[in-house]
Amino acid sequence: MPSHIGIVALSPEGSSFCYRLIGRRASQVDDPALRPFISLHNRPFSTYVEALEREDWEQIAALLRDSARVLADAGADFCVLPDNVAHHALPIAEVDSPIPWLNMISLVAEAINQAGCETVGLIGTRHVTYGSTYQTVLGLKGIHLKVPDKEHVETINRIIFSEAIYGRVRPESQQLVTDAIKSLGDNGCEGVILGCSEASLLTAVGDTPLPVFDPVELLAEAAIDRAVGEASSV
Repeated sequence: MPSHIGIVALSPEGSSFCYRLIGRRASQVDDPALRPFISLHNRPFSTYVEALEREDWEQIAALLRDSARVLADAGADFCVLPDNVAHHALPIAEVDSPIPWLNMISLVAEAINQAGCETVGLIGTRHVTYGSTYQTVLGLKGIHLKVPDKEHVETINRIIFSEAIYGRVRPESQQLVTDAIKSLGDNGCEGVILGCSEASLLTAVGDTPLPVFDPVELLAEAAIDRAVGEASSV
């Protein structure tokens, strides 16, 4: 029987991007009998934003756990979270979770290690850039993390919340993000983490001056690998 992937959704744009990626990968699985089922559950994105503004990680974890319960009731075998900053609350959400989670941040760290990068840059919202979502996991693996200067951080935060989460990023905004990535390369970074679930919108296709680590793409690949592996072992 096919495995069942649950997606815990926050930002509508970022979560739908994750769903599309997983769906495309699923359609490419050779054996139709191994192609996984996919379910998505969301609560209003504003609920998470309000909790994030208060830095109420317990509330964010409770929301994540509630979605996991809904997905488990729908038959999901495990769940994925395509949002970067909410991963800060994942260790709390995993307590009493009815199904296991794939950790996107750990997947990124593994990919950076495999690429042989020792120093990487990070762009994302202000909370992701200055928080410990990536810093702790990468630091434990000996990976040095650098962030853009304050002006670039504020610019990218504005672009994400005023454009990307609504599914549109202007070319001039994409250029500003590209400039920030270039500055990270000038500062010794060998690659950059696009720490935003709407990462595909932030830069023009093929226009990044550094190798890119897209967490949502890595999560989608890992979800399919796990789902096919579990279904094959039954």
